[in-house]
Amino acid sequence: MNKRDYYEVLGVSKTASEEEIKKAYRQIAIKYHPDRNPGDKKAEEMFKEAAEAYNVLHDPQKRQQYDQFGFAGPMGGGGFDGFGGASMNMDDIFSMFGDIFGGHGFGGFGRRSSRPQQHRGSDLRLKVRLTFEEINQGVTKKFKVRKDIHCPHCHGTGAEDGSGRETCATCHGTGVITHTTQSIFGMMQTQGVCPTCQGEGQVIKHKCHNCGGTGVVKGEEVVEINIPAGVAEGMVVNVPGKGNAGQRGGIPGDIQVFVEEEENDTFVRDGNDLIYNLLLDFPTAALGGEVDIPTIEGKNLKVKIDSGTQPGKTMRLRGKGLPAVQGYGSGKGDLVVNISVYVPKTLSREEKKMLEQMRDSDNFKGDRQTKDSIFNRFKNYFS
Repeated sequence: MNKRDYYEVLGVSKTASEEEIKKAYRQIAIKYHPDRNPGDKKAEEMFKEAAEAYNVLHDPQKRQQYDQFGFAGPMGGGGFDGFGGASMNMDDIFSMFGDIFGGHGFGGFGRRSSRPQQHRGSDLRLKVRLTFEEINQGVTKKFKVRKDIHCPHCHGTGAEDGSGRETCATCHGTGVITHTTQSIFGMMQTQGVCPTCQGEGQVIKHKCHNCGGTGVVKGEEVVEINIPAGVAEGMVVNVPGKGNAGQRGGIPGDIQVFVEEEENDTFVRDGNDLIYNLLLDFPTAALGGEVDIPTIEGKNLKVKIDSGTQPGKTMRLRGKGLPAVQGYGSGKGDLVVNISVYVPKTLSREEKKMLEQMRDSDNFKGDRQTKDSIFNRFKNYFS
């Protein structure tokens, strides 16, 4: 079954504010919540579909990438189908409810899972400047990254000398505590993170002296990052699991690599096309001949120039541009050659004499149609 547009799923416009998106999701989540629709598979799918849409549209970066690329998604991360390949499960969905329902559920609906919370390390951001040659082929870059790493003394557990952990007495290992309150609607239950174990379900008997029980310390790691061919200025390459380590054996964050392009002395980029400005000498433009055209691969191509080639003419060499990023298209762009004719600033006496003779020739004066075309071009430009 084809995926529905995320804006359509939530019933909002593409210009909807974050608050409008949150409100729309809140209404759908209540309507199709599994507790209200026990055993209803269709309601469960609608519930999951709305959660997936909200997970994208409430995040400015994911939303921008979805608006630009659709279900092709950002390069690398995301956390659900179309944006990283890993589907959201019910526990992931209920973990979002703190953002929607004020932290402890709504009307008795909240986080149903008794799975203890696992800390996730924060993401890191890097910038990489790439040459056109690197963009054409793809490249592997090495970075020395200063970040949180697992404590070498306790191996990330946070416990001293393998003393281990014990079940939290407050939440009995669930990581959450439940509050029951009386309201005008009847008895309502809400859940919140256990204040004793911070949602982990366990507490450390003796904290590691090196990391203070967090399981992480500051350190460095050399990270190799593969940049795919065809990336462009402003794109983000996501590297899962290479960000800051999660506390007490938690999940590591990601590294987000922001792409920048170095200027090129030979080519100008236009999407996947490359533009090359060819400056012809007058004799070759008039008589024709062959010229060498550079390519991004470093090899020159011999290209035929027709006699009588006019300034402003363009030639298109198919497939000699930059490749499309895998997943965002196929094939390669073109190399577009813009032709200009060089006029020397100084002439020798013999050169002047030859040009004066040619000036008197009707063939070098140009026909009326050519003159009118040039006149109209300048007229339109200055009008």
